[in-house]
Amino acid sequence: MLEYHPVTGDVRRDAPGASAPAVGPSTWPRRTGTGRSAARERPVQRDIRRRPGRLVVTGFAGAVVVGTLLLLLPVSSAGRPATVIEALFTATSAVCVTGLVVVDTGSHWSGFGQAVILGLIQVGGFGIMTVASLLGLVIARRLGLQSRLVAAAATRSVGLGDVRAVLLNVLRITVLIETTTAVVLTVRFATTYDEPLPRAVWLGLFHSISAFNNAGFGLWPDNLTRYATDPWVNLPVIAAVLIGGIGFPVLFELRRHRRWSRWSLHTRITLLMSAVLVVVGPLLVLAGEWSNPRTLGALDGPGRILAAFFQGIMPRTAGFNTIDTGEMTSGTWLATDVLMFIGGGSGGTAGGIKMTTFAVLLVVIWSELRGDPDVTFFDRRIPTPVQRQALSVALLSVAAVIVPTLVITMTSQLPEDEVLFEVVSAFATVGLSTGITADLHPAHQLLLIVLMFAGRLGPVALGTAMALRERQRLYRRPEGAPIVG
Repeated sequence: MLEYHPVTGDVRRDAPGASAPAVGPSTWPRRTGTGRSAARERPVQRDIRRRPGRLVVTGFAGAVVVGTLLLLLPVSSAGRPATVIEALFTATSAVCVTGLVVVDTGSHWSGFGQAVILGLIQVGGFGIMTVASLLGLVIARRLGLQSRLVAAAATRSVGLGDVRAVLLNVLRITVLIETTTAVVLTVRFATTYDEPLPRAVWLGLFHSISAFNNAGFGLWPDNLTRYATDPWVNLPVIAAVLIGGIGFPVLFELRRHRRWSRWSLHTRITLLMSAVLVVVGPLLVLAGEWSNPRTLGALDGPGRILAAFFQGIMPRTAGFNTIDTGEMTSGTWLATDVLMFIGGGSGGTAGGIKMTTFAVLLVVIWSELRGDPDVTFFDRRIPTPVQRQALSVALLSVAAVIVPTLVITMTSQLPEDEVLFEVVSAFATVGLSTGITADLHPAHQLLLIVLMFAGRLGPVALGTAMALRERQRLYRRPEGAPIVG
């Protein structure tokens, strides 16, 4: 008789004629290995099965290492070879779809180097483990349990049974949006700006992938400022940024259900917050820059509205700019800091603490002010663990912004508002810059590298993936009520 252990997966054959013993931890033999290597490997294997998020961290780190080595090759540079810090910073920024740069992307890197950066952007936006799972799906035509767990961690999927469909849908959406955007931009660059067709195709492809993955890498020194009043460049980029940053779970649900009544709470919150920020962001830019002769003030009326709309959307972690970010007023910088910190949708290519996290915190505060016993939103009660997770993400993110800002400010002569802008942009994986990134000390650039990596994976996800083990208590301590406020 064969018995299958539901937890460890062990299979045991009982002796013929023997009665089946009760199944339980005490009836199963301990799994003892032979030699020190077996003793070392088994806990690691069990930990990998239990924590697929750790593989996601390892995958992103591996992509950064590979990208750095490729960018260090002489063939990757158009002129002088890149330094280690330049290659590491660029590779991390690309994999983490940030867009901050220490050298000009279009002039410093050769065609091969730009192709490496584009590949890193695509891999980073799509998800290292998602790519690995798709390759396994193509080769083996099926996914094992461990691969499904890994893919679920990378795509924020909620059910293991749907991971294969999720991966294929992610691929379809990615190809569709990037191809459509690339075609529109290619036609515009070739017909209006007289770019040779091969050059126009490359420009369209590069910026479409950069836009959909919310990376913000551009091939011009001034990013997209030369196209500030061109809607045929601005609007396709904005559309790709919004679709990529809204999150794949929402896109999947919108495909399945067209009615508001059938949408999940996550989809409702994400769409509501997206609508609010799409309006609030441009209004803040218009209010702060309308009369600034170095930004919107140099454009005509329609041009100001288009540029403000573009610039108000980009803090959702895209990083493109059509006006000089370094010339904006301090008030607009602060408003942009807030927008960057909030970020985009969960499960997409955007960064920040995510719109759902911000919305949950607002609802928690509102419920506390009203004295409600439960936190509810759209007639749904938000569980306490979700509230705790939102609070943890927000507070850890605040700490991740404040500490580096203090460190850089106290060890340099740079203004605090510019440093804060740079730090928030790195942590929220946005890529907007006041122009001080290349002038920072190498130690400060390394700090930004750590911020980009942590910001892409998320403070809580990173901490969970690096944890050695879970702690489970079999008891609860008595309550205590400290005075708050």
